[in-house]
Amino acid sequence: MTNDNVGNPASGLVSRVYDLVTRHWPLLAFLSSALLLAIAHAFERFGGLAPCHLCLKQREIYWAAGAVGLIAVVLQRTPLWPRLRLPANLLLGALFLYGAGLATYHAGAEWKWWPGPSSCSGAGQAAAANLEAMLKGTAKIKAPACDKAAWVFLGLSMAGWNVLISLKLAVWSVLAALRKSEASA
Repeated sequence: MTNDNVGNPASGLVSRVYDLVTRHWPLLAFLSSALLLAIAHAFERFGGLAPCHLCLKQREIYWAAGAVGLIAVVLQRTPLWPRLRLPANLLLGALFLYGAGLATYHAGAEWKWWPGPSSCSGAGQAAAANLEAMLKGTAKIKAPACDKAAWVFLGLSMAGWNVLISLKLAVWSVLAALRKSEASA
């Protein structure tokens, strides 16, 4: 890093954050994926919000991205990393971009901009408390509907927030991929 930012401390801070994030992106991508999965499971477990079909599909993206991130963290400690840095970070970017697209589809179904999948047209809420009644045959559980937002904050549902978060993660992945390697920096 050069001292081009001596006169502007804010610019220097941005440069340092950029350097830190892009240098350690596989670890941060892994940790971000793990955190988002933990938050989703907390909403389910403690908030009682059962996931719909599309919610579960969105979680799969974070499981995949977390696995790629963890493998990349290990590869960073090998001589292979200089050749694998670009494809690993681009793969993370592609996963997060796919996740943003899936979340956009889900949010659009919630806003009634287009229909959701037929596998997601349930009208009821599944809850752990209903499991015993279902096993006894006295109650039936319907999967949550994909076109009904179960939680909204600042005008966005979980799917809407997921669009923004996934896009941010995709952008950071591409920035990490385009980062000059330490050898040429």
